[in-house]
Amino acid sequence: MYDAAVQNLIDELGRLPGVGPKSAQRIAFYILNADSAEMEKLTTAISTVKKTVSFCEVCGNVSETKLCAICRDERRDPSAICVVEEPKDVVAVERTRSFTGRYHVLGGAINPMAGLGPDQLRIRELVARLSDERIQEIILAMDPNLEGEATATYLSRLLVPLGIRVSRLASGLPVGGDLEYADEITLGRALEGRRVISEGMRAEAKDAAADFEEAMEEEAAERAESAPEPAPTKRWSGSMFDDIDGAQEESGEQGSLNEELLEQTLEEQEVSTSEEERAKRRASYEERLEELKKTPLRTPTPKVPPIPGATYVNPWT
Repeated sequence: MYDAAVQNLIDELGRLPGVGPKSAQRIAFYILNADSAEMEKLTTAISTVKKTVSFCEVCGNVSETKLCAICRDERRDPSAICVVEEPKDVVAVERTRSFTGRYHVLGGAINPMAGLGPDQLRIRELVARLSDERIQEIILAMDPNLEGEATATYLSRLLVPLGIRVSRLASGLPVGGDLEYADEITLGRALEGRRVISEGMRAEAKDAAADFEEAMEEEAAERAESAPEPAPTKRWSGSMFDDIDGAQEESGEQGSLNEELLEQTLEEQEVSTSEEERAKRRASYEERLEELKKTPLRTPTPKVPPIPGATYVNPWT
């Protein structure tokens, strides 16, 4: 046990929300070891807040005057009121820069276990504000937990009979989250709040398949037109050797290409020539083909000048 003064400080710090016994102990010893000037600043800040800051008379947000800055701003949209639990929620919504209306802070959520019911919240003040005919929509921005669900359900049943539009923030999958880790309630809300992307009529499967095939053919034709010409065939890619002449391929490939060329040429000329002339041409082409098959491949020669005193060995001989 600590001395009475230290233990009293730890107990008081432990009463703060979110501060447990261990955290209260660490904060207490930090205060004991801190400089006196720093602690004076802390105590002054706490005292100033308690003396000068209160809650807005209209919406319940924190303010140093009777009306907060949002309620005083005439540029805000008076037709929409966003209902939140705590003043910190007002700051969270304002950071989005998506809402230009006004707010109403309840001061908590319905929680019977903690002794908080509708009478302990600023619900009467909200109903009193609805006498303003400019108000057309109430947006319920409760926390997505059991207390928030209970509060939103209670308010919706209370406000709907008054003839005012009541909406609630959409709840669903977080950005960057995985679908498999979503709980049942969150996933169900996401399905209920899904948005329609297209209202188009459903095409028949056959027509849709035909349209798809046609689109694919058009895309393939466009790619073929825009494709670059193939590079010339090279035996060696190094800078030391000359490119092999395209006409002198290896004997097997050369014979196959020449035979195809021969057949194509004969087919083109078959229409306008007689059988006798075609036979002569065929014999001539076959003789030329045999000569090309017997022609040896040209041996590449180095482009670099020979080194004085060195003997160059041809690897192809």
